Amino acid sequence: MSLYLCCDCGGSKTSAVICDAAGQVLGRAFSGPSNFAYLTLEAFIAAVRIAVSNALKTCVTPPSVGPIQLPPSSTVFAGAWFGVSGVDSPAAIAAITPALASLLSIEESKLIVANDTHLLAAPVRLHPDVAYAVTVIGGTGSNAASFKDSNGKLEELGRVGGWGWILGDEGGGFHVGREAVRQILIEHDTASVMAAPPRASVLKDRVLEAFSVKSVPEILTEVHVPDPSTTIANIPHHLTMPREKRLSSLAPLVFKAAFEDHDALALDVLQTSSGLIASEIALLLGQSTPEAPRLVNPSEAVISFGGSLVGQEKYRKMVLDHLAKKGHVFRYVEFVDDAAATGAIGLAVSSQS
Repeated sequence: MSLYLCCDCGGSKTSAVICDAAGQVLGRAFSGPSNFAYLTLEAFIAAVRIAVSNALKTCVTPPSVGPIQLPPSSTVFAGAWFGVSGVDSPAAIAAITPALASLLSIEESKLIVANDTHLLAAPVRLHPDVAYAVTVIGGTGSNAASFKDSNGKLEELGRVGGWGWILGDEGGGFHVGREAVRQILIEHDTASVMAAPPRASVLKDRVLEAFSVKSVPEILTEVHVPDPSTTIANIPHHLTMPREKRLSSLAPLVFKAAFEDHDALALDVLQTSSGLIASEIALLLGQSTPEAPRLVNPSEAVISFGGSLVGQEKYRKMVLDHLAKKGHVFRYVEFVDDAAATGAIGLAVSSQS
């Protein structure tokens, strides 16, 4: 049996989906984070190994109780596609391709390794009247890329973002958490010279509770405490996290306060974050000219979102509204909630055509 594998390797988890030549999904499994920018090659391969070996359990006859050993003793995969967060250069692709080929016992010519944004471009093939796609990832981190579908092959035209939490990731989980703390601090500092106190906020109360503090200035200490080097008993949960996770873990609080409690501060945070990611997307858009030949006209393109944050329709609409104010309205809007499955099925179908 010819099997086709797609792995969506992101900052929160690794998702592996396997299908047959007809595009029927036979197996799927998950493992831990596999953003290559933050891992050694060994740790990256270990995460992929767990996901793929478990996805293979339901692809054999009879189904296996335990994970299937990798590398396989014979050729199992007719093709494999890896969309890897943190793979942003030919050097990074060259670093992981041989290791993945060895892990899967597959020829490198049958292996596609690219940034995870490539997986989101698959919906361009669902709309025969467009040949361009803009993909937007908004999860733990964020980035955007533009593509042209040329004779069944995706040509990347441009890319913006994906710089990691220190330098970028605007509109992603870390940025939303960071922006929430910043706006809470700004309102507190502004109130120091005003007659009125800061406005009441459900979000502020929940952030204080998350950091186990009573006042806004105390947040600074909790954010800046160094990353934990050992496990210490009886310390607040947030201090067991690396500093960037302390902030990204606030994102669900922001979304809940904004869209369930209609908290004004939380809505301001999301307007700021969605506006910044929209500004990044806009760098890829416009009328193609000799000076800028790789710009994409959104009226002739599909925009495809993926990731937990932009998976929330109200936040996605904020991004689209910001783009519309800049004059950018897409012909089609898609959300891909299972990029690995979309990629595996697309790989199988394109291999048969």
